[in-house]
Amino acid sequence: MKQSAVIAITIVTFSAVASQAQVLTYPTKPIRIVVPSSPGGGLDLVSRAVGQQLTSTWGQSVIVDNHAGAGGTIGPDIVAKSAPDGYTLLIASASFAVNYSVYPNLPYDSIKDFAPVILATTQPQVLVVHPSLPVRSLREFVALAKSRPGRLNYSSPGAGTMSQLTFELFKSAAGVKIEHIPYKGAGLSMVATLSGETQTSTGSTVSVQPHLSSGKLRALATTGMRRSPAMPDIPTMAEQGVPGATVSGWYAFLAPARTPRPIIDKLNAEIARILQLPETRDQLAREGSELALGTPEQLGKHIATEIQRLGRIVRASGAAMH
Repeated sequence: MKQSAVIAITIVTFSAVASQAQVLTYPTKPIRIVVPSSPGGGLDLVSRAVGQQLTSTWGQSVIVDNHAGAGGTIGPDIVAKSAPDGYTLLIASASFAVNYSVYPNLPYDSIKDFAPVILATTQPQVLVVHPSLPVRSLREFVALAKSRPGRLNYSSPGAGTMSQLTFELFKSAAGVKIEHIPYKGAGLSMVATLSGETQTSTGSTVSVQPHLSSGKLRALATTGMRRSPAMPDIPTMAEQGVPGATVSGWYAFLAPARTPRPIIDKLNAEIARILQLPETRDQLAREGSELALGTPEQLGKHIATEIQRLGRIVRASGAAMH
């Protein structure tokens, strides 16, 4: 055997042994969870809850690294270009799938540049109205909107956001014409509906709950397949005759592509265990989240399906950037 061939075999063998050792000892240094949003939001809360438990179990610090802006595309780009060693993770929301269709020139490939780890939670949206509207059910709201085509308006955090796409899906399914008024962020969007500047909007259960309790907003429906544990008294859109508007947000953990499968499996098992702890599960339930879990393969299929489904809504709404 030629010396060059022996050297090549030796290098390959050494590399395989080193890779196996890396997997067996993982983690040996701090882990970073990149959050493509500002501190305090749902993604941030889930990341910190999981990170604290990972630190406790594995004895390694977990750093929550927030990177808001650019429609949520900065964080995924950082992770896509990180080393595939399990030390940089992304927590993604449904916006990750939406952005595939909204931005034609993403700096990363939403499918090829990431390794799915686990689908953590799902979150339905809540359709709320200003209490000045004389409606107390979704059927009454649809009837009112049909009697005033184009005269009602809804607010959203911006074109292409999950809130806007949820409302556009509702409009299509219910056959109503309600004008869209985009704002710069969820806070301003909610203020618009609270003040009566817009008559309606959709938001997460955690974002609307305080305003429902104070009577400043009225909830008409949730968008999930079943009633939200956080709002069991609010019927779903499907229950009220609009089954085509069923949609939920979601949070999932991803790693850079080519991360070793044993590390992916270790992360999947540990995050699933953490999410099912009573204290974690109760905290998420209070925020309107439901556990999803499952295998990396199931998450991969989920993301591919969401890219196609939400992409159709993006194109119908005209939210895509050109």
